[in-house]
Parts: sequence; C-alpha cells; structure tokens
Amino acid sequence: MTHLTLALDTMGGDHGPHVTVPAALQALSVYADLHLILVGDRPTILTIMRQHRASESERLRILHAEQVVQMGDKPLHALRRLKHSSMRLALDLVANGQAQACVSAGNTGALMTMAKVVLKTLPGVDRPALVTALPTMTGDPVYLMDLGANASCDSHALFQFAVMGSVLAEQVAGKSNPRVALLNIGTEEIKGNDQVQQASGLLQSTPYINYTGYVEGDRIFSGEADVIVCDGFVGNVTLKTTEGIARLLMHQIAQSVKRNPLARCLSWLLKGRLKKLFLQMNPDHYNGASLLGLRHIVVKSHGNADELAFLRAVEEAMTEVQRQVPGKIEARLESVLLEKSC
Repeated sequence: MTHLTLALDTMGGDHGPHVTVPAALQALSVYADLHLILVGDRPTILTIMRQHRASESERLRILHAEQVVQMGDKPLHALRRLKHSSMRLALDLVANGQAQACVSAGNTGALMTMAKVVLKTLPGVDRPALVTALPTMTGDPVYLMDLGANASCDSHALFQFAVMGSVLAEQVAGKSNPRVALLNIGTEEIKGNDQVQQASGLLQSTPYINYTGYVEGDRIFSGEADVIVCDGFVGNVTLKTTEGIARLLMHQIAQSVKRNPLARCLSWLLKGRLKKLFLQMNPDHYNGASLLGLRHIVVKSHGNADELAFLRAVEEAMTEVQRQVPGKIEARLESVLLEKSC
C-alpha cells in the first residue's frame, strides 16, 4: 500500500472543525504516507487551516458539505434528510473507493444507521457493534463491545460480536488466540439472562473462539480477558461509568497535590511517573471506537474529543486499514458458518 486515504467528518462532535482540522494537520505531519479528505463547510475549514499556515495539497483535500448532522438529530431523519451532510459524504467517499476509512465524532446513532445503509454489513453479520480498547492492570488492552450501537441483543448477535472482537484483538493488539468473555452478573453458569446464557452455549460449541466464560464488572480491568462482550445498553453504561471514575480519580489526585505541601514535593519527584499515570487513566488516550461488522472501516471518536483524542481515532482507523480488519472478520465468520453447517 503506497498511501492510505481517510475521510474525516470535520463537522461532527461538540467542537467540530476547531478540533478535527488541527488534529488532521497534526496527523499529516506525523504520518508521511497518510492522505486526508476533510469533509465539511469549506470556508470554515479553510479559515482554520490558514490559522495553522496550512493549505490544500496532494495529501490534503476538502470536500464541501452543505449540511451537518446535529447531535440531537434522530438517525432516520439524518439518513433520509441529510444526504448532503459531512457525515454522509464522508461515508460515501469510503463506499465509492475514494477513501479507505471514515472517522467521525458525530451523532453515534446517525453514524451507525448511515454506515449500515451506505457501506452494508459483512455476510453473516446482522448488526454492527461499537467496540473500543480499555486499559488493564497487565498493561494490555481489553476490547469492550457493544458500547451502545445496539441497546438490546439476542444470543446470536452477542456471538457475532465475540467473533468480530476476537479478530480485532488479533489484528490490532497482536493477541494470539485472544481470550473472550461475556460480561455477566456472576461467573456461575446459572447466572445471567437468557440471551447471555444462550450466547455462552454458542461460544462453547465453536473451536474458532477462545471462550473463557463469564466475567463480572469488577474484573473488566484485571487483564484476564482480551475481549469482553455485552449488549449496547450495558456496554454504554459501563463505559461512561468507567470514564467518570477515571476523571474523578485524576481530579482527586490533583486536588491532593495542591492542598498538601508534602504531596507537592513528592509529585515533583515523581513528575514523570505521574504524567504517565494520568495519560494511562485519561479516557481520551483510548479514543476511537470501531464499528465492526461493516464491509469497510468506520471509527467513532468521542463527541467531546480534543485534538489529541481525535488524533487517536485517526490512528485507530489507519491501523485497521493496514491490518485489513473487515476482510479478516469476513474470513473468520465464513469459517464459523461453515463449521456450524457441517
């Protein structure tokens, strides 16, 4: 692959082009083989680019979009009425082969609905799932899915999520035979609702997944699983709670350092270590949730992402393109379906 092209929905998110455009310029300065198409309001994008002494080039193009998907827009309204929005045009660029992936910080429901219609799902996938990496005590990431794309799921959807998450952990995190678990209210076989118990039975019966059983919420960050699967309602609440706790701890540590002279001295001595700790705890460091199960790559950034966080989402998209994640998922699903038909 001589170069890699991404389509960025610059208007999405809480801060829009004031974050996405500088992050795009930073990405171009770091990755020489990266090409970007910035989709959004052309005058606004050009104004911000001039502020950073940047201009259009062979590696940086602008595609003007007349509409913007707002955070409060309903998915079906966005799909039917906002066909000229920055989000839709960015997805269209991927669909027609002008870009290899799309990155957006916009409305999650609208992105999910548009992507499913424009890019289609892989054979054997009923619903795409939203997945992101989280830190663990071992230093390795754990992939949690679904994060809100599907509020309720049956056992077959959870099974598909497990297959897709396993491939992602292999290709992006370099995990050999990744351990897959189901998030549950207990580790005993009798615990959980019907969907979770039935999904457990499906996972136990396939040789293509290293299924390790149930994991409870307090063990998500233990490092005992590489992929943890749940429905979107549970996953979204879990993720938002995790982010809130991380920010609370960061705030409490910062306040303790300010108020205590001894703590200030210790913080000066441990400055490098504390900086690394804050980076590891900061949810933005793990920004970039993938919509798995589509024929092409779509990465969802936090709506309130800053420049560094949006850059992380761009890097996630780059990695998935380089590792050809959709193709690897399709091949694995074909093997699973073939095994089940025999």
